Amino acid sequence: MSARFLAQVEKAGTCTGCGLCAAVSAGISMAEVPPGWARPRQIGPVSAAEDQAIAAACPGLVIDERDHPHDAAEPLWGPQRFTGTGHATDAALRHQASSGGMISALLTHALASGLIDFVVQVRADPARPTGNITAVSTSATDIFTAAGSRYAASSPLAGLEDWLARPGRMAFVGKPCDVAALRARARQDARINDRVPLMIAFFCAGIPSARAVGRILDKLDVKASDVAAFRFRGDGWPGYATATLKDGSSRRMSYADSWGDILSKEVQFRCKICPDAVGAAADVACADAWHGDERGYPSFEEGDGRSLVMARTSAGVALLDAARAAGAVATEPLPVAEIIAMQPHQARRKRQVASRLWAMRVVGRPVPRFLGVGVAEAARLEPIILQLKSFAGLVRRFIKGTA
Repeated sequence: MSARFLAQVEKAGTCTGCGLCAAVSAGISMAEVPPGWARPRQIGPVSAAEDQAIAAACPGLVIDERDHPHDAAEPLWGPQRFTGTGHATDAALRHQASSGGMISALLTHALASGLIDFVVQVRADPARPTGNITAVSTSATDIFTAAGSRYAASSPLAGLEDWLARPGRMAFVGKPCDVAALRARARQDARINDRVPLMIAFFCAGIPSARAVGRILDKLDVKASDVAAFRFRGDGWPGYATATLKDGSSRRMSYADSWGDILSKEVQFRCKICPDAVGAAADVACADAWHGDERGYPSFEEGDGRSLVMARTSAGVALLDAARAAGAVATEPLPVAEIIAMQPHQARRKRQVASRLWAMRVVGRPVPRFLGVGVAEAARLEPIILQLKSFAGLVRRFIKGTA
């Protein structure tokens, strides 16, 4: 039978590309579609039970974080048991990673301590260096190699059944929507809570298309066929978008140019209405702890990496405490009010989610259900004139067919 969830997600235009549906049903597979995003396609029958299970966890249809909701008094940044800044104490790892190496250091400690046996995380695709694959890391070397942001489509949940079939316990690292989908699936599948003691997310500004990544290569005057390796960031903070060619030479572009001028212009629609881009469903969520410049905006000048780290659950606090005690990470507490200076884009987007959902309703698009994530509370923090501009702008893009 056909998958009803697919029709609804396609009509809404709210697929995140996470791959959960492909894990639940053999009748679904993931494929790249123009302009270069991961999307499900039906290749076989999908049972009514599978369709229902997917619909209950698909982040294109629902984000339900009522199990550990945002504080109504602080709706922007999610649940918090510890909030601070920090970095990996391993200088090489700190330099290799995109923003201080906190996630990589926590994963390395979790492996070394026996808390987990392997990590499921995204890394560069050896066959297509500007793209991504989801792979298993079983050593500190694996984690070091995978460190660094990957601003391209990924479907880390598509292989969930394979990961659950492996012996041992795992940490999962993904986008906030990936983690939210995995939490939702765990309500239906008891194996997940038993086998996945750690879910880690990073703040996400959206998934750019492969076409946008191609525009970086064009600006660098590089052919995709000549690229041997590609880093979006890292090797410093924030690091450069760097194409290493097969002849051993390399060309690079600043983060401000690669993300600010190119990649951020082509993020998928679902990211523009994201109610939880800060990983509220994760045990630990990390981000860039940007330093503000004289204008009050984040500065992208090169420096030593610094992570924002938020432990959201007892498991997250235990991991952070253990890693700190072992000397794997260094942290300093941070008042939550200071996050907005580091992540102003995240705050603005969250405050405008409600207005964008209303724009979807006006034009007749199905609207995802966002529960326990403080959408209404965040909207009250945004001046009405900015809400109206956000609403009108999205309606206009719908009418023009550009959203």
